[in-house]
Amino acid sequence: MLDWNDLRHFLALAREGSTIAAARVLGVNQSTVQRRLAALEESLGQPLVARTPAGYVLTPFGNALLPYAETVATSVRELERHAAHASNSVETRLRVTCPEPILARLMPLIERFQASHPQLRVELVTSDRYLDLHKGDADVAFRSGNTDADLVGRKIADSIWAVYASQAYLDRNGRPASLDDIDKHAVVTFDQSLAKHRIVEWLTAIAPHATIAAQANSVLGLLQATRSGAGIAPLPANIADADPSLVRIFGPVPELARSWKILTTRALRGTARVSVLFDFIAAEREAVRSIFG
Repeated sequence: MLDWNDLRHFLALAREGSTIAAARVLGVNQSTVQRRLAALEESLGQPLVARTPAGYVLTPFGNALLPYAETVATSVRELERHAAHASNSVETRLRVTCPEPILARLMPLIERFQASHPQLRVELVTSDRYLDLHKGDADVAFRSGNTDADLVGRKIADSIWAVYASQAYLDRNGRPASLDDIDKHAVVTFDQSLAKHRIVEWLTAIAPHATIAAQANSVLGLLQATRSGAGIAPLPANIADADPSLVRIFGPVPELARSWKILTTRALRGTARVSVLFDFIAAEREAVRSIFG
């Protein structure tokens, strides 16, 4: 198999006509040029150059090979140029994912970060499902609940959940006196796409006979259905408490509590673009708690 470095030394020798000049151009020792040339000739099975009193000259085989070697060199330079451009583009982009209900509250913080780091281009990806950071779906995640053990990060706030209903629902159906009474009411829960979410399991355990009035595939869907008066639902306290149409019935619910974390992969944690975001979030501790707590 041909080695690109061997080919590069052959091209330098073909242009310069001497191993000394080729070594100077390449920034290596003369012996390195000779060694690389010998390795290439051994790979090809034929001599590429002949030494004369006036210097090195190409053999007929070397002359025949030269245009192909130059074509390879041009292709390698193009490859390196495009790779460098792609690397620069990727390194200036920072993809951040968060649950959809958090987006509006998070945006002012992200805008301040962007203003203080104009060399970076922040792209927000909202999803209530966990995007795969290892596959490059995002670089950094703001996430609560169970997380991939291979991800690294830090806790930034507590995720508190409580039980809510709209005032209209309570006017029609009465207010449950205890958690056990929810079993006699209509509830709003996640659909089958989120069947393993902790609120589905918790509702099933405390209210196995409750009527499922509505199902959603996102926290915003739960919020909207509960706000409409469809039924009772567990919701994040930081969002539901700020909604004047909702009434907190019970909670916080310890079984639903989790920690908000900022997370990334081990490979990305040491990169400059991720590190500056982690440092920024740590410095904005109070603002972060007001968003997530």
